[in-house]
Amino acid sequence: MLRLKLHRKFKFFFAYLCTQILSFVLIFPTYKHSYAAAFYLSWITTAASAFLGFTVVHEAFLDVFRPFDTLRDLGTVLFKWAGLVMLLVAGVVSVSTNSADLAPWMQAILTSQRCVRIIQVGMVLFLLFFSRYLGVSRRQYSFGIALGFGGFAVVELALIASWVGDHLGNPWMSLVNMAAYNATLLTWLGYTLVKSPAREVSSTLLQSQRWEQSLTDIHHPLPENSLIPMFEGMVDRALSRNHATSTAALDAAAAAEVVPAVRRAAAVVGGLHLPDVAERFGSKS
Repeated sequence: MLRLKLHRKFKFFFAYLCTQILSFVLIFPTYKHSYAAAFYLSWITTAASAFLGFTVVHEAFLDVFRPFDTLRDLGTVLFKWAGLVMLLVAGVVSVSTNSADLAPWMQAILTSQRCVRIIQVGMVLFLLFFSRYLGVSRRQYSFGIALGFGGFAVVELALIASWVGDHLGNPWMSLVNMAAYNATLLTWLGYTLVKSPAREVSSTLLQSQRWEQSLTDIHHPLPENSLIPMFEGMVDRALSRNHATSTAALDAAAAAEVVPAVRRAAAVVGGLHLPDVAERFGSKS
């Protein structure tokens, strides 16, 4: 990531990787000297990883919706609400659960971590079904980040369900979890070695652009003093003036044709001598 300067584009993902390396550097030697210190360091790094995992999903979401500002803002609001709900659920579970093995703060961290895993799985499913509507290639970095998190989240949630149902023991759970995590690291490494293609431009993007425009119209309605209604009024007045001008021109043309005809008729009538006409009619009678 440093060589490709991806740490500038995906800051939270880079921080997540550094946190994972730092946690191993701290916990592994501490475990040989003090189990209690390693125990608390492990829980602290688990909480930090859960928080950074949530922010990484949000970061990948922002990269996917980069061309759509309004949809991106809506997604940011939804992510904030999801984070708030996640904290509320973690607090309720930690208070309401009576466990002799885990303290309430441990329950809160585990619940938050599982909520983050569910969000990561949802992000992967969203990209799998809607990537063509957003012009996102499956070889892009954001898709690879979400794919790695989502794949590991599916395996971890399945292991938790198997452990609750007494289908797997701790040794097998640890081995499968470690294999899934290593597969995730290989997935991320493979995506960094492959050049990310440009965003696709296809006809399916028109639907996303219509969503963007509709949300923009809802979120930013035209104010009363907007210039657009003023321009529309100017056009209407110009059209009405043109219509009035054309009507006046037609009336003037008709009058110009009628007035000479009336004058000619008046001249003819004025040229007649009514007594002569009466005499002629009288003689005939």
